[in-house]
Amino acid sequence: MKNLKQLFLILAILFPIGTYINAQYKAKGIIDKTTSKQQETPKTQWFQNAKFGLFIHWGLYSILGGEWNGKRYYGSSEWIMNRAKIPVVEYSKLAQQFNPVKFNAAEWVKIAKEAGMKYIVITAKHHDGFAMFDSKVSDFNIMHTPFHRDPLKELSVACQKNNIKLGFYYSQFLDWHEPNGGGNDWDFVEKNKDYKSYYQSKSIPQIKELLSNYGPLGLIWFDMPGGLSKEETQALIDTARRLQPNCLFSSRVGHGLGDFLDFGDSEVPATVIKEPWEAIFTHNDSWGYLKFDFNFKTPSEIIRLLTNIVSKGGNLMLNVGPKADGTIPEESIKCLLSVGKWLKINGKAIYGTTYGPIAPQPWGVTTLKPDKLFLHVMLRPKNGDLIVPGVNVKVKKVWFLSNMKSLNWKQNQQMLKVKLPLVLPDDANSVIVVEYTGKISDSYIDAPSVISPQFNECNLDVIKAKPTGNTKIEPITYSFYFGVWKHTTCATMMQSPSDSLIYNVEFAEPGDYKIILEYSCPIENSKQEGLLQVGGQKFYFETLSTGNYDVSRPLMFIQQSVAMITVRKAGLQTIKISPVNEGKELFKLRRIIVKPVEYKF
Repeated sequence: MKNLKQLFLILAILFPIGTYINAQYKAKGIIDKTTSKQQETPKTQWFQNAKFGLFIHWGLYSILGGEWNGKRYYGSSEWIMNRAKIPVVEYSKLAQQFNPVKFNAAEWVKIAKEAGMKYIVITAKHHDGFAMFDSKVSDFNIMHTPFHRDPLKELSVACQKNNIKLGFYYSQFLDWHEPNGGGNDWDFVEKNKDYKSYYQSKSIPQIKELLSNYGPLGLIWFDMPGGLSKEETQALIDTARRLQPNCLFSSRVGHGLGDFLDFGDSEVPATVIKEPWEAIFTHNDSWGYLKFDFNFKTPSEIIRLLTNIVSKGGNLMLNVGPKADGTIPEESIKCLLSVGKWLKINGKAIYGTTYGPIAPQPWGVTTLKPDKLFLHVMLRPKNGDLIVPGVNVKVKKVWFLSNMKSLNWKQNQQMLKVKLPLVLPDDANSVIVVEYTGKISDSYIDAPSVISPQFNECNLDVIKAKPTGNTKIEPITYSFYFGVWKHTTCATMMQSPSDSLIYNVEFAEPGDYKIILEYSCPIENSKQEGLLQVGGQKFYFETLSTGNYDVSRPLMFIQQSVAMITVRKAGLQTIKISPVNEGKELFKLRRIIVKPVEYKF
């Protein structure tokens, strides 16, 4: 029971903005600045232009690498003190082993710069309470180790020399080392804790040290709010603001405050967010160094992840977990440098752009600058004809960003067709520049989804559909290993025939198409009848069980083929999903997959 309570506490802290974002998803769209807490200001302009940053989780936990007393702890290695319930007196002894003699601040900053990253955030103090800097507030810091150097000071110097913004992660509430800090219930009695005393004696004084002793900072990346009221949190921000007026503060400071919005770990919103925001991902599964975690993302995966995030108006801060000796894993270095090579060629389509005005297409996504629309082509249509809807401006020129080669194109009202070569310049993401005059309209939400037989499948995510009745479109969180969170967006609460999901789609060509529903359904909700309607045709189906939903476990989805339809004429159609009868929730629908049927005679 204690572990379950702890899980929900972590969830509440990690995802405090879920209700807020969910409300916006229900409203189906782009978050309106007039109702947002985080506003675009001259102070945030550098952040919104930067797009790509480096996150670093490094501390005493790096020594253990996910192992304690012969047991491997899979997932987030920086939580090992908590998960293994290591007593403070035992964990503190790790400080005498910490001697990262291979640490080289200039080398770290060089790697980040060559990767195309514009800012670096490093853990100044994580939940274990150990300060990775010269703190006069607590002796539990890196100066009281054999290393006896301040890596944050050295990073500050290196960042300033290379025009890289520096930020510090600081866990302001959780502190497993302190009797009054949050989170440690195996050494200290929770009901006896005085959180206000902890803030006044350690948390706030250390934040002041960071803002006073390390030069101009780009941001303070707060984490794990708790123990303070909104007024007290605002007072903390005001105190920090007086020390560095231009420093940004993350929304995880709590209570909807902060200068930019951070989602849950490894979460990307389903649609565009107009306010300043950031997504954080780690290169493998763990944030801190985990000696047996080799599940690294490839350069192509990072390039596409970065592009997807930027197309929705956000930044990507990608994490690496250095080893205890001060070196970054070679797998991460190789990946970062490969991504940097792509950015040197295509960075104009990333840095300083705004979100794409055109919704994701089967071929990719878009980003925007004044007079330039960037098409990020990740999948080539079979016939080479790239169809771009919603281009309501006068196109002047179309060309590849990588080699400056002009492309043949034709514009018919708001539809742009670009002829692609047989081989694209880049397998991960080939960028096409569309030069135009006029003001391009934002059709991200309203434009119909295009279904074309020139792609093996077309995905209709639920964010593009209109919910009716009690149907909700909401983010769903679940996990793999401990702390390895996964996120998706589903249509939920379809319980009666009046609860439905309606897509407006455009079939580019007539033909036969398979309709596949991707959903999750608990055992007790299975064997209910659903109805799929496409252009007046009705197709009935029965839901299948995928297992029950538990936020602490993987959520299983099934792809159930329910119909093959015949589209006799290209053009607009509606696709509707609803229950046949009153009952329990039909399922959690993630997307509809439409696959063209190919006949060979």
